[in-house]
Amino acid sequence: MSSFSPTDDARRAARRRDGDHEGAVRLPMAYVLPLRWHSDTGLAELTDYLRWLGARLDVLVVDGSPPDLFAGHAEAWRGLVRHLPPDPSEHGLNGKVLGVRTGVRAAGHEQVVIADDDVRYDEAALTALHRLLGRADLVRPQNYFDPLPWHAWWDTGRTLLNRALGADYPGTLAVRRSTFLAMGGYDPDVLFENLELIRTVRAHHGTEAAPAWLYVRRLPPDAAHFRSQRVRQAYDDLAQPARLLTALAVLPALAAAVASRRHRLLLGAAAGVVALAETGRRRAGGSRVFPPTAALAAPLWLLERGTCSWLALAQRLVFGGVRYNDTRIRHAANPTPRTRAILHFLLGQKSP
Repeated sequence: MSSFSPTDDARRAARRRDGDHEGAVRLPMAYVLPLRWHSDTGLAELTDYLRWLGARLDVLVVDGSPPDLFAGHAEAWRGLVRHLPPDPSEHGLNGKVLGVRTGVRAAGHEQVVIADDDVRYDEAALTALHRLLGRADLVRPQNYFDPLPWHAWWDTGRTLLNRALGADYPGTLAVRRSTFLAMGGYDPDVLFENLELIRTVRAHHGTEAAPAWLYVRRLPPDAAHFRSQRVRQAYDDLAQPARLLTALAVLPALAAAVASRRHRLLLGAAAGVVALAETGRRRAGGSRVFPPTAALAAPLWLLERGTCSWLALAQRLVFGGVRYNDTRIRHAANPTPRTRAILHFLLGQKSP
């Protein structure tokens, strides 16, 4: 559950309401929001967003919240969105995937936006998605945090490095419904569900668009939630062995440099990471949404990931998976043929 700044959100909500909804252009798209809340702290802000969103496209909220919260949501969103529970015939460890599978099947349009509850689209981004889905099976936008408390600034270091080296993994994707149904959805028993959806589309020879210029705002989590996610997010790298090996090398390399008193080497490495992140910040007009100081977070994030990757690997080897709600998930994502052999080497066992 994401936190938000009441002052900033009130200001943005007012901007969204400027001109009211009467002039809104309705797009032939569906918006699927999988939800599982244990507190309604952000209900008023989300309701305001859903009201704005519902004037522009069909919205389905697939709500796996406890019964009392589900009933409150049904009352708050009556007439704004289509509110439904996850399909009880669906089974899997990852509740978000079950919600997405339910929502995409229930959608009445070919073009479907999938978004976490902290994602906040604007009209320009929705229109761009509509155009891009005319030629691609899957579209991968770029998230940015706004507002930007310290922990969101810290995590932006990861975003900028991903942008510099390829594309980031956002909290929202858009997909053609016919493609999704033809491939049978995607695996509900993995942790890194967005990577799994991307890989499944690729495996079925679908086309992907990852426009680095398509910026979609995201609300930051609160600091406690951020801290609780560090090892779990590092666990995602078990699906990307090259990234995992790089992260695992950080602490040994740091220890070797400190032991040999090669302080200039450390400073040079940190400067190189900042420079790489700055390349990602400036890419495709990113300086409009990423502040100049964001690149300075990249070395700190890399040190964190280097530490948490060892903890994530230990969770896989000792406990057989990482904690997710009331269960453990073993696989970050299904491996590709290229990653299978590396996973076998790292984990000392066959990959699925």
